[in-house]
Formats: sequence, structure tokens, C-alpha cells
Amino acid sequence: MTTDRAALGRLRHELHTPLNHIIGYSEMLLEEVEERGWVDLTHDLHHVHEEGRRLLGQIDRFLDPSRHEAVDLERLPPELLTPLDSILVAVDALRARATHVGGPDLLPDLERIRSAAQRLITLVREGMSSAPAEVRADARADVAPRPPAEPSKARAKGGRILVVDDNDENREMLARRLARQGYEVNMAAGGRAALEALRAAPADLVLLDVLMPDLDGYEVLQQLKADGGLRDIPVLMISALDEIESVVRCIELGAEDYLAKPFDPVLLQARIGACLEKKRLRDQEVRHLHELAEWNMRLEQRVKEQVAQVERLGRLKRFFSPQLAELIVAGGAEDPLQTHRREVTVVFLDLRGFTAFAETSEPEEVMGVLRDYHAAMGRLILEHEGTLERFTGDGMMIFFNDPVPVPDPAERAIRMAVAMRERVEKLSAGWRKHGWELTLGVGIAQGYATIGAIGFEGRWDYGAIGTVTNLAARLCGEAKGGQILISSRVATAEE
Repeated sequence: MTTDRAALGRLRHELHTPLNHIIGYSEMLLEEVEERGWVDLTHDLHHVHEEGRRLLGQIDRFLDPSRHEAVDLERLPPELLTPLDSILVAVDALRARATHVGGPDLLPDLERIRSAAQRLITLVREGMSSAPAEVRADARADVAPRPPAEPSKARAKGGRILVVDDNDENREMLARRLARQGYEVNMAAGGRAALEALRAAPADLVLLDVLMPDLDGYEVLQQLKADGGLRDIPVLMISALDEIESVVRCIELGAEDYLAKPFDPVLLQARIGACLEKKRLRDQEVRHLHELAEWNMRLEQRVKEQVAQVERLGRLKRFFSPQLAELIVAGGAEDPLQTHRREVTVVFLDLRGFTAFAETSEPEEVMGVLRDYHAAMGRLILEHEGTLERFTGDGMMIFFNDPVPVPDPAERAIRMAVAMRERVEKLSAGWRKHGWELTLGVGIAQGYATIGAIGFEGRWDYGAIGTVTNLAARLCGEAKGGQILISSRVATAEE
């Protein structure tokens, strides 16, 4: 006789396990025969199921931990035998009728119900001493397990579930039920096998038994929650051990929920659905966080690239038109800062009388003249798509056909020089009012030059080196105010 809660809990576990088989297999058989239209079998199957439920209520009342009476673990109330005898009679009748209607595939499940009922009869008559410890921990019927039904591809989208139970019938029965509901089901016969299976292929949900010989459900939970790759897999505990202490411990260790065997199939499906929905939302959140991190990385990279492009564009705009600089940065033209050789038309120009003007005028007056002059010449350079190599005071060097080849570079150079002369003549009219005599001289030559970036890190210029630049400079030096001198090669190109 005992009132020990742990001992009563173990006895409830031993009794609930075969009861779970009676109730669970009768429920699945009812679903199958109703689908096939075998109404002759439904009455007795309902009777088996109802008797199993009635017996469950009797056992739970007898072993209620709130009772203060001592319980004899070696001999249970004989009135528990009545529903068991009724179940055996109904099962024998069902076996005969199943064979008659052409349902021999129902016989293995009926045999499992019969074996479970006989196991309960032994426990009621002889108590916990009726079997060795290893059998008490895992009462099995000698019936080959029936493989779970394969869910269709359309239904298998419900999720991947791992069923962990050391009892073959518990595992097989639950797997079959879940497969019928459209889930992809894998099974593990113990805690260690479950951890190995999850590390090989993580599941969307784990249905985990508590009492297992190799590694119990508590230890499995602890290892799952300590593993960074597995801790987010929801775990639903399903056990014949129904003490509140076990429930609380599992929840504290990280289980999503706890169902006692025998479980209500509708409640089980609802709990599974809730767990999978939480998993789906958690996975969605993780995906969104990963996507956000990737977007941030891409954004940072794009910002770096944009900053580099802006810096490069700023350097290029010192030498080229904004349109050309943007074209180069966008990849529409080769990098002109790399040293290269090309035939170009070079234009040199400066103001006649500028040296005398600068020596006799105030610096502010000189800067004002240069500002107007540079602005006017700069607009014409951009308009004719020329490349400004440099300007020093009133002197400027421009060339055509680099960095992007242009048609008729000599003609462009001449048209630009003529436009510059006309513009300087208009500026000169204003300068004369101040007594400043300034006119434009231009020299144009054509030939090959070596072109590229010249300077050092932090201070680069774009330069052209070759005899063609020297010739253009000499022609500019020889030109009188208002004259445009061109080389013979330019003249030939324009004939």
C-alpha cells in the first residue's frame, strides 16, 4: 500500500500506455471503416473506443494523487476487468467480420487492441510486479508495425514532424495519424536517435515522449535548447506521465506544450497546428532578419561604391565635361587616366597684353578679368566637347579626340577657336573702357601624343606629352592678337 506520488505516477504511466493503444487504434480503425463504408464494423469499434474511454476515467479516479487513501500497487480494483472483457469480446467479433467483408488489413490493428487489453488485464490482476522492469517501461505487442501512410505531395506541405517514443506501438500509431493528416513524418526510437536525426535533417516540430531508457525527454529538451542550430525547433511533449510536476518541468525546459496520453486527436491536431504556426512565424522573422542584414550589407556596399564614384567623378570633371565624366564613371568609356597613345588635335590660347596688364593692375582687377575670361572659354570648351588639359593664368591647352574619339577633331578645334575669338572680342570692348588692351591668340596642331594621369596620390593632373603640344604652343606664341595659326597637318585635314 502506498500514497507515494511518484509510484502512483509510474503506475498511471504503465496503465495509460496500453490504454493509449486501445483508444488510438480504435479511433483510426473507425476513420478507415467509415471511409470504406463498412457500417457493420462501426458499432463494435465505437463500443471498444467508449469502453477504453470509460476505463481511462476509472483508472484516473482510482489513482488520483489528490486522494489520501493508500493504493495497493500489486492489486487493482477488479471492476476494471469488466470493460476489458467487453473489449476482448468486441475485438473477436470484429476480427471475424473484418475477414468476411474483405478487410484483412484491419486485423493487425485489432490484434494490437487485443494485446493491449490483455496487458491491462494482467496489470489489474497482478499489479506492477506482473512484468520485468524493462517490459513495464515499454509494453509491446508482438505485431509488426504498420508503416505510416505516405502523404500526398499536396498535403505533405503541412510540415515535417519527428515522432520520438521508445514504444513501437505509440510511435507507429502517432506517425500513421499524422501522415493521414498530411504531415511528413520521421520516427526515432529514443532520445539519442532523435538528436542524431535532428542534426542530420532538422524538423519543423518534435513530438517527444518523457520516459525513455537511453535518454529521457528532459535531457533531450536540454540538449536541443543548448544547440544553436536546433533550439528554435518547437517541441510538443506527449507522455502517459501526467503529473503536474512533469508538465511544469518540461515547459520550464523550453517545451511549447504538453499532452497526456491517451490524447484527444482533435486537441492534438490543434496543438500541432499552433506549434507549426509559431515555427512558421519564427522562421519568417529569421528570414526577414537575414534579408534585412543582406540588404544593409548591399546598401553599405552601394554607398561605398557611390562615394567612390562621386570622388572619381569629381576628379574627372576637373579635366572633362560633366557628361563625359559621368559616361566614364558609368562604364561607357575607357578609363582615360590610364596612360595611352592617341592622335589628337591640340589648341593653345592666351591673351595678348596680359603680362603688362597684370603688372600694372590691382590683383582684384586681374582676378575679375580672369574670372570672366575663364567662364566664357569654359562654356565654349564644353559646348564643342573639348578636353581641358590645363590653364595657367590666361593660357589654356585643350585637345580633341581624347578620351573619347570624336569625328572631325580638327574641324571642332577650329570652330571652337573662332567662337573663342569672337567671344573675347566682345569681352575686350568692356575691358577697353578700363584701359585694358587684351586680345586672343590661338595655335592649333594635330599629331600623336602620350596621354594619361600625371602627378602623385592626392594631386593628379591629366596631361598630354608629345611634339604636337609643343608645336601648338609655338604657333600660339607666334599668333598676333585676333589670329588663329594652324599647322600644315590641320590644314590638310580640313581641305
